[in-house]
Amino acid sequence: MASLNYHHLYYFYVTAREGTIVKAAEHMHITPQTVSGQISAFEDYLGIALFERKGKRLVLNEAGKMAYSYAEDIFSLGSELQHALNNEQHGRQFTFAVGITDVLPKVFAFDLLKSCFDMDETLRLVCHEGDIDSLLVDLALNRIDLILSDRPLMPGARIKAYSHSLGESGITFFTANKRSARQLAAEFPNSLDQQNFLISGEKSTLKINLMSWFDELQITPNIVAEFDDSALTKLFGQAGYGIFCTPSTIEEDVQRQYNVAVIGRTHEIKEQFYAISPERKLKHPGVRHLFSHAKTLFNS
Repeated sequence: MASLNYHHLYYFYVTAREGTIVKAAEHMHITPQTVSGQISAFEDYLGIALFERKGKRLVLNEAGKMAYSYAEDIFSLGSELQHALNNEQHGRQFTFAVGITDVLPKVFAFDLLKSCFDMDETLRLVCHEGDIDSLLVDLALNRIDLILSDRPLMPGARIKAYSHSLGESGITFFTANKRSARQLAAEFPNSLDQQNFLISGEKSTLKINLMSWFDELQITPNIVAEFDDSALTKLFGQAGYGIFCTPSTIEEDVQRQYNVAVIGRTHEIKEQFYAISPERKLKHPGVRHLFSHAKTLFNS
């Protein structure tokens, strides 16, 4: 197969982004006939149509959506390359792309990632959020350098990657009702029985550990809501809809940011944190720095 014509790919990319050939032509300062001809040549080369016409608009079909996704990555990397080369004269710059699982507490992610800006090198931090499966795909395609997760890579995973333990933390329970906090604290953890409770979703390992702990203590909280997004859990907890819990390592941040009171703590439940990287020995300067800072964060 002949090499891909990136000029054709660019005409396709701009047309898909703009929605019409006329707008794409205006953007590139050429005639609509030129754009139309280049797209036709690109589709002939691929042997498959990429667009469907709906009125005056061109809509990507399934093959077109796949092609656009790749084109977006290609031209985004090209822009990054140009930006990096332009900044070379001002000192070394590198991009550090981190995937954050949607169940991971964002306060913890912030506390960990903000240390990256203390590094000597000029840094461009790029954060992506999603479920672990989609982030693993991004890791395999080199779109991200690292994944922050509450669980290690599962045995039998199809991608070559390695789990590195960042640390573990006990659990702290909070309430927005500061009047009842003292009474609840006095009888903790039995005071959680029959109380409205906000719990993590199925994606989180914390839910499984928490429910097992409740069973052992014969405690039955009234679970009123379940959230995959840890930030949403805290917002509902702040609004007084129920008791919620977070890793104790971010306890002070949660109190300050959400204006809630601590009911109690337990070390019988452990929230663990992992960095998943494509390398067994950490080489990326951003990954090494993050790993070192995590140890400091958990030790403190």
